[in-house]
Amino acid sequence: MKAVILSIFLLYNTLQAITLEKIITSALAKNPSLESIQERIHANKYNIALSNQFQNPELLITKNTLDSSQAMSQSVVILKQNIPFYNKRDTNKKIAEAEDALLHEKLTAAKTKLVEKIKSESYTIWKLRELYRIIDEYITLTKQNITLYESYTSIDENQHMGIMKAALSLSDLQIQKSSLRKQITASYARLSYLASFKIDHLDIALQMGEKPDLTQLQNALSQNPDLKIKEKELRKQNAKLQMTDLNNYPDINLIAGYALRENFNNYFTFGIGMSLPIYGSEDYKEEKQRALILSVISKKADTQIFINAELESYYAQLLSSYEIYHIIQDKALPQVAHMFELSSSSISVGADLFKYIDVLFQKLDLEQKSIQAIANYNLAKAKIAQLTGELQ
Repeated sequence: MKAVILSIFLLYNTLQAITLEKIITSALAKNPSLESIQERIHANKYNIALSNQFQNPELLITKNTLDSSQAMSQSVVILKQNIPFYNKRDTNKKIAEAEDALLHEKLTAAKTKLVEKIKSESYTIWKLRELYRIIDEYITLTKQNITLYESYTSIDENQHMGIMKAALSLSDLQIQKSSLRKQITASYARLSYLASFKIDHLDIALQMGEKPDLTQLQNALSQNPDLKIKEKELRKQNAKLQMTDLNNYPDINLIAGYALRENFNNYFTFGIGMSLPIYGSEDYKEEKQRALILSVISKKADTQIFINAELESYYAQLLSSYEIYHIIQDKALPQVAHMFELSSSSISVGADLFKYIDVLFQKLDLEQKSIQAIANYNLAKAKIAQLTGELQ
């Protein structure tokens, strides 16, 4: 009956598990921080439409206080319409479109950062669960060995010390297990926040990948979201520079008026108006935009240096994790396994439990480091994927 209940429980947990791919897809579709940027993009669509519009005309109505018997007594209706200089409206539209492209790149960058955080938290959960699993196995094994050793009728002082050491080691394992349980719960809570829905069980399996190739990784940096943002910022600043250059040429105001007089003929008036750029303000604004362009170019260069340094750092983590894993799996664990076999056969005939516990925990330490190496390798891969703009 217990076996049936356990099988049902495991089946239920399996059905409730969700894959990393599904979490990422769902988070990209409904994460509030991404929706905020998407709404800004939507709002900017109206800014694009507005940028190519003429300014609203101005309507002025004036009346003087002269007696209606005088010719200058009149009420005047004046209509004024601003006509932008050639290409100003198109350039305004270029600025708005550049802002739209910039917002889209910011949305992509936010998505890549969210995906990286989800991956990193998921990989952390895998690591903690694996550590929890082997700790649980070693707790069971340690209990079995203590029980086996205590079954001997004759236990001298040295053997009693071995049992005490095993009991202390068991307590340490139980402490580690409790700490891991807390960390797993906290990690699931963080993952649920990132995914924007409750996650209780994650279906994920990690393994060590291939030896990394730095040149191949560097070639993928051309798609870095932060670099693309700087490119779009530069495009926007160039459009704004073009506008400041056009502002050296004044807009024209077309003016039409109609004067109404009670005792005299009414009449129309026509005219034009324009600002006179004689104080050099436009030149200062133009130089300001040129300086801002140089600032964006410098920031882009700094961003390139930064992501190169980040990539080298993550590459070093990849390579180190790869080497550590293979040292443990190919060299250390086979040696410890032989020592463990000797110790296991010895303990069955009442040999020193003290030495056996030492070998047992050396094996545990190596297995924990192996799990850590796999996790670190995949965490570094997630960071590099974010640098290269991946969304899965």
